[in-house]
Amino acid sequence: MTQKLRKFTIQDERHIPPFNEPASELSFMGKQLKLHQEDLLNEYFGKTMESQVELPLHDLTDLADRRVDGPCLVYRDSVYFDREYLDFFYQHARRLADQNHCGVRAAYHPDDRVFKTYARPLSRGFEPQGESRNNPLSYMADLWYFPNGYTDRITPLIVPTDSKEKGFYSVPHYMSQDGNDLTHFLSERVLLSIESWVHVYFANTVQGVFARGSRFEERIKRSNFLQMKVLWRAVLEWKQLLSSTALVKVGEGTQIHPSATVLGPTTIGKNCYIGPGVVIDNCHIGDNVSIDQGCQLMTSVIGNNSFFPFRASSYFSVFMDNCILAQNTCVQMCVVGRNTFVGAGNTFTDFNLLPTPIRAMGIHGLEEVGQIVLGGCVGHNCRIGSGFVIFPARMIESDTVLAVDPHNRVIMRNVTFEQSAHHNMPDHIRDMHPRYYPRQGEDVEEQSW
Repeated sequence: MTQKLRKFTIQDERHIPPFNEPASELSFMGKQLKLHQEDLLNEYFGKTMESQVELPLHDLTDLADRRVDGPCLVYRDSVYFDREYLDFFYQHARRLADQNHCGVRAAYHPDDRVFKTYARPLSRGFEPQGESRNNPLSYMADLWYFPNGYTDRITPLIVPTDSKEKGFYSVPHYMSQDGNDLTHFLSERVLLSIESWVHVYFANTVQGVFARGSRFEERIKRSNFLQMKVLWRAVLEWKQLLSSTALVKVGEGTQIHPSATVLGPTTIGKNCYIGPGVVIDNCHIGDNVSIDQGCQLMTSVIGNNSFFPFRASSYFSVFMDNCILAQNTCVQMCVVGRNTFVGAGNTFTDFNLLPTPIRAMGIHGLEEVGQIVLGGCVGHNCRIGSGFVIFPARMIESDTVLAVDPHNRVIMRNVTFEQSAHHNMPDHIRDMHPRYYPRQGEDVEEQSW
């Protein structure tokens, strides 16, 4: 009888600024990372995976101490990977492990465009392996396969990303370093170590919904049958090709106004409302989301129970659960944490006016991102008033309240909880805004209502 695969997770308790929360708690395509990993593994392996709950590991040597027999899959809970990456790694790792009688660890080639552009910046989660640290043969990721329990004989398996270069901006020459249009490298298989809010942005938008659209384009180019299927579905429904149900998946109970335009690939959850004049292009929208008149959403991920009043816009951005983006606010290339309100008339800029590199904050401090354009990040449980201008890559820490005045209309630096406007309010008002997300190691008195 074939032994069932057992899975183990290595806990990463480091907090990701500005959320003040481990990566496993942050949202990816509408799910917490730990739930995304669990659902993906259960769906992929089904009954071939051991159903018992395994205790998490603190490091890989814990697996050796447990004297586990049989095949094991081990991963760090701060690593994001998709189904395509898991499928390639698992199928090839089993063969490689049987041939060499060893464990197998996922790896990137050092010259891989996706690795250099999206995985390596702001990250220390990839261990150089090979000739030297400065000239490695590969960079090891925190995903392992062991055919029969732990062994210290581990072979790297380089998983190719097979990326396609796709444009997302057509711009004047001075906005691009080489005079060409701005492009992204969209991966067929993606794995990212989540050590910054920028990785959350990359995983959800660039390597999430944008890459999903690219993969569909490549599939339809290769398959005449798929082309005919999409065309036939559009003819039957009297819709444009990109608006047919072959590309737009809508959940039960969702209402879409006839004047709204929804272009695929797009996924809309249950019990949503899409109002008149709304334009949605290549997005993932959760359950119980209301998007009112004239809003525009492109290549974005919108969490459950979020609300967009009229004329709010989101471009290449991520909203976690229970967010509100008020009218006339434009959010570009940003990440917004859960339970956060962003007021009317705010602008998140994404392009440095002077030709200096954009730097962003991660676990390891402030580092260059390697992107020409990048928006900002707002943590959990924030309240942002109206009329702010936020500079590229700036962060607003969780539990912060910002009320505009003549001296702080432009956010030029990261905003911490200590700079929150509610600290300057009377005690009975200040105490009504509790701090739910303290920094790692901080003791915060529990507030009573």
